[in-house]
Amino acid sequence: MLYLSELLYPDAETSVTYKSKVQVFVTPNPGLVKIRLVSGSLLMNMKGGPAMCLVNHPAPDFELEGYFKGDFKKYTLSGYRGKWVILLFYPLDFTFVCPTEVLNFSDAAGQLNKLNCQIFGLSVDSPFVHKAWVDTKREEGGLGGSLNYPLLSDLNKKAAHDYGILMENEGIALRGLFLISPEGIVMHSTINSLSVGRSVSEAIRVLKAFQFVSSHTGQVCPADWEDGKDTMGANPEDMKKYLASH
Repeated sequence: MLYLSELLYPDAETSVTYKSKVQVFVTPNPGLVKIRLVSGSLLMNMKGGPAMCLVNHPAPDFELEGYFKGDFKKYTLSGYRGKWVILLFYPLDFTFVCPTEVLNFSDAAGQLNKLNCQIFGLSVDSPFVHKAWVDTKREEGGLGGSLNYPLLSDLNKKAAHDYGILMENEGIALRGLFLISPEGIVMHSTINSLSVGRSVSEAIRVLKAFQFVSSHTGQVCPADWEDGKDTMGANPEDMKKYLASH
């Protein structure tokens, strides 16, 4: 057992100024270590940044100013424990692919709400730019006057950094989507480069699949599973039966 302040990284970009007992494990990824704390586990790389894959790990919390239906308020991820959460990172307001994604997810917000899922859009724009974008007519590149979920302002880029999708040189986020369980664990993520948008129907399919397996112990969802289709037991015999009948 070591103290965190005793771990020396010669090229670390940040310094540690507190002590916490930890165990350090080498991982298969070059430059990546796993540090186990009393309160849980944390992945970080040798330069002090976040690990690129957060799946199966606690979602980084945040407190961000947001805009929703005429109101400015602060939102925390931890305030939504007990609900599924989709975080929809996108590069910038008033751009090209972004409004198509943001509006398509807005159209699906009612369906997501029925599935006990809250969606948030996040970009590095200010809350006031979010408001201006929502209020602008669609024919002028805006969202047409309304949106069915909050847009959060990651103005200092910390959330994009914590989720491993910040483009450092450009100062904007990649198109990252993160599905977070009611317990605050990242269950699924997808990250696109800037030129291709994401699929609302696929996000809902994956949400339903994880909701199914979370409430059906021992069951798993095969490839391209849709709500109402066959699942399989997570054992060799059920796998063989499924493959033989499909």
